Amino acid sequence: MEEASKIGRIFVTATGCRDIILAEHILQMPDNAIICNIGHFDIEIDVAWLTKNAVSKEVIKPQVDRYKLSNGRSTILLAEGRLVNLGCAHGHPSFVMSNSFSNQVLAQIELYTKRSQYSVGVFILPKKLDEEVAAAHLDHLGVRLSKMSTEQASYLDLNESGPYKPEHYRY
Repeated sequence: MEEASKIGRIFVTATGCRDIILAEHILQMPDNAIICNIGHFDIEIDVAWLTKNAVSKEVIKPQVDRYKLSNGRSTILLAEGRLVNLGCAHGHPSFVMSNSFSNQVLAQIELYTKRSQYSVGVFILPKKLDEEVAAAHLDHLGVRLSKMSTEQASYLDLNESGPYKPEHYRY
């Protein structure tokens, strides 16, 4: 940030950490530089300093504020430094949320019904469950999934009913 803040025009924090854009960075930014946060915490940008030390604040439109600084420059802050995809957009489409929540529910059922198979820890959702969620959403997309023949499954060394990707597969 020490170098980038002097030349950048748009700054997006995405670290999930605190104190990424600080007062000294904001003061060095070009006039009307835009700053926003896509990380999970609203302390990536020092909004408290900006609010306290700005000469003035102009609401350009909801969730877009221009702060006039004592050095004569202005900084544009989106979504008050909170998650910009939620504050300035419309969040995630319901279809994306349906997939995500379906995965969460199946994961909870898996953990609850097969407690002895899982120690305390973090696990990747088994591919079989992930594919079950995907299959449940195909109708919404107007998609029909062809079933593999026994010969195809044998050739690929897969079970005819899935999972269709090995557990170690990484996207």
